[in-house]
Amino acid sequence: MPSNQPLRISSDVPALSEFSLIDRFFARRAARAASPVALGIGDDCALIAPRSGKLLAISTDMLVEGRHFFADVAPGALGHKALAVNLSDLAAMGAEPRAFTLACALPRADEAWLAAFSDGLFALADRYGCALIGGDTTSGPLNLCITVFGDVDAGTALRRDAARDGDDVWVSGTLGDARAGLGVARGEWAAGARAAVAFRAALERPEPRIALGRALAGVARAALDISDGLAGDLQHILDRSNVRAEINADAVPRSAALATLAPDVQRRCTLAGGDDYELCFTAPAAARAAVGAAGAAAGVAVTRIGTIRALSAPSERPAIAWRDAAGAPLSLTLHGFDHFHAD
Repeated sequence: MPSNQPLRISSDVPALSEFSLIDRFFARRAARAASPVALGIGDDCALIAPRSGKLLAISTDMLVEGRHFFADVAPGALGHKALAVNLSDLAAMGAEPRAFTLACALPRADEAWLAAFSDGLFALADRYGCALIGGDTTSGPLNLCITVFGDVDAGTALRRDAARDGDDVWVSGTLGDARAGLGVARGEWAAGARAAVAFRAALERPEPRIALGRALAGVARAALDISDGLAGDLQHILDRSNVRAEINADAVPRSAALATLAPDVQRRCTLAGGDDYELCFTAPAAARAAVGAAGAAAGVAVTRIGTIRALSAPSERPAIAWRDAAGAPLSLTLHGFDHFHAD
């Protein structure tokens, strides 16, 4: 974890060196994590021994202050979310977590902040036996970048290009609470005290669906995690699989807290909200019982919301046809979160 310059607590406090920072808040705790890595923090590279018959699943996500989280977010929650959004990518592939790296730019080396951040980070890492094996630190605006590594059977990896005509479209959990929390924080709408607490928890502490993803491996076909909103993320499956989808917008599951908001806000949050980190996946209609069993085994509700259809002509483009509970077409203009044109 080399650094470009020393990190300071303040102008009148001695510098906390990069290596003492790493040793105190990250390396010692990483060494206690149970993980099948050959070599972790302390050398130029970490070494991971491949497992027989497995593919190595790798994903990277970056969280930038002001773009992905508010400046006043609790550091423990931020540590949790920084890893959770990456573990969610492994879940979407049906992979088992193994290890991760952390690269971070810090405006200052605040020891209390680092202690709380690392507590949140390692509490989640320990739940999945996922070891920190390296990374980088430097001074700068708060920026966190994690790369995760996992194992998945070559024949059961859940890919975006595997949806087929007649597949059911499913989602896990409920959608929209994180976007509702963002809206409350921005003053876009108001919520009751209990609902506001639920929304903030959804926004700051998403739960990666690792157990569900692993249970769906070999059952589902295509999958991804809902990070940028159902409308935008499902479109990725359609584009990669060259199919279209018919979706019942009223079937998309929502929480009791979200149901307290206005109907138009509920629809906006559930269909195009983002930051849910639930799974959206397709599976053959014949696999409905198996999908239900996978959800029950993982302790996560799964809801069937639509159907995959083949394109009717070579000129037709993959798209989502939104319908209400009665099957009537809905005219909706929806798009997922765009990091360069965020709403």
